[in-house]
Amino acid sequence: MIEPLIPPAKHGGRKRSVDMRQVVSALFHNLETGCPWDHLPKDLPPKSTVHDCFDPWSWDGTLERMHDALYVELREAEGREPQPSVAILDSQSAKSAQKGGARIDPVGFDAGKKVKGTKRQVLTDSLGLMLAVAVHPANVRDRDGAAQVVSKRTRRRFPFIEVIHADAGYQGPRGAAIAERSANWRVEIVRRLATDKGFAVQPKRWIVERTLAWISRNRRLAKDFECLARKSLAFIRLAMIKIMLRRLVRT
Repeated sequence: MIEPLIPPAKHGGRKRSVDMRQVVSALFHNLETGCPWDHLPKDLPPKSTVHDCFDPWSWDGTLERMHDALYVELREAEGREPQPSVAILDSQSAKSAQKGGARIDPVGFDAGKKVKGTKRQVLTDSLGLMLAVAVHPANVRDRDGAAQVVSKRTRRRFPFIEVIHADAGYQGPRGAAIAERSANWRVEIVRRLATDKGFAVQPKRWIVERTLAWISRNRRLAKDFECLARKSLAFIRLAMIKIMLRRLVRT
């Protein structure tokens, strides 16, 4: 399903001898188990080969093209239109693992959840499939970080979205600015009822919460192990690619 979207070998030199299916299997293994690159099983390609394929995919748009192609195919397989009209927005704070070095993206402290690390802003559709994602320091408020995920590129990619459901963390002038960027969008704040006691499932919001739970089941994403935000984004997209591939195989 994703083989046509894998970049071809570089021009010149000998032909590619690496089995790209095994490279993808190694990436999925690293994603699910969270093992270091040195601990990849011996029956998979060496870590240098796997990492040298994954690193350019994280910035040249390969993973995004895979994700977008599978997204459209899965929605059609589920009997839905290729373009969604409803979206749900939420964030997740990821605790930072022990890491350091000169080349490292900054982290922050989320005072609300008492977590030092990064925050993942995720926009999903009504099926729980990811539309867009952004990673920023955890000290950035939800309403401020929403601009990174609800960007011009997202509006061009999904022009038929009419309603975005979000929690109370996105209310206020900054949250209203999300709708002002497009005349077709409307932000609806899903509030907790006064009669709710303890845990209560909130309408629409549970969809994006379930998506965040799907992502967190991969041990590579249980914490923020990456030094660069683009690597975190790459593993999040890889997790959704794995989920959509499994659902397409079932259908």
